[in-house]
Amino acid sequence: MKQVIPFSNVLGVGVSAIDMEMALEQIRDWIEGGDRTYVCVTGVHGVMESRRDEHLRRIHNRAGMVTPDGMPLVWLSRLKGHTHVERVYGPDLLLAACDKSLQTGWSHYFYGGGLGVTKKLAAQLSKRYPGLKIAGTGAPPFHPLTKEEDEVEIAQINAAHPDLLWIGLGTPKQEYWMADHLGRVDAPVMIGVGAAFDFHAGIKQQAPCWMQRSGLEWLYRLASEPRRLWRRYLVNNPLFLILILLQLSGVKRYPIE
Repeated sequence: MKQVIPFSNVLGVGVSAIDMEMALEQIRDWIEGGDRTYVCVTGVHGVMESRRDEHLRRIHNRAGMVTPDGMPLVWLSRLKGHTHVERVYGPDLLLAACDKSLQTGWSHYFYGGGLGVTKKLAAQLSKRYPGLKIAGTGAPPFHPLTKEEDEVEIAQINAAHPDLLWIGLGTPKQEYWMADHLGRVDAPVMIGVGAAFDFHAGIKQQAPCWMQRSGLEWLYRLASEPRRLWRRYLVNNPLFLILILLQLSGVKRYPIE
């Protein structure tokens, strides 16, 4: 399903021109309409991975929504005239949807993370939002799933009948998973939220709010996990800036495909 809401072209990725309330309203429309779609929560890392991987870029551009997960994407959207755009950060979207579901009755299924993460996540969210409907939790094994194992996972999810299926497998694995399972899982909306599971399960610490608002969350995460994230931030971020300057100046064009 292609996006039906306005978007900004960021290096060939259509980033939805939304704020949190617009994102929740769109999710509500999909659930009430019985649609089946997926949402990519994307920052600089996701955009740069999409530049290197044409298949991943097409997955983003066929998503129902691509939320601006990082402040650089928010600033670019505003620069292109979408002045209302705000950051729709994966961990915040998860909490906002849980809060909204106390009125709407949406049910949630959490899939992904390391051993026991989704159970810890469900427990923490249940404490935070009494009455929250959690349809189930699950996590794939570390080895690649066989076709038979995948069918078992799908059957478990579908038997729980969730309205929202949250995927915490990290980029780009979660985007591949959602695209591959679109139409195979019955949940109206799948949302890939990466590290949100670890944050809200209490396994990892989030950056302070002032760092998130100022676009410095990457620095906090780099300091927290330098071995794992150094390439993502110290290589990707400068290259992203160079490519964006080329796009904004008109020297280079990146069509939406």
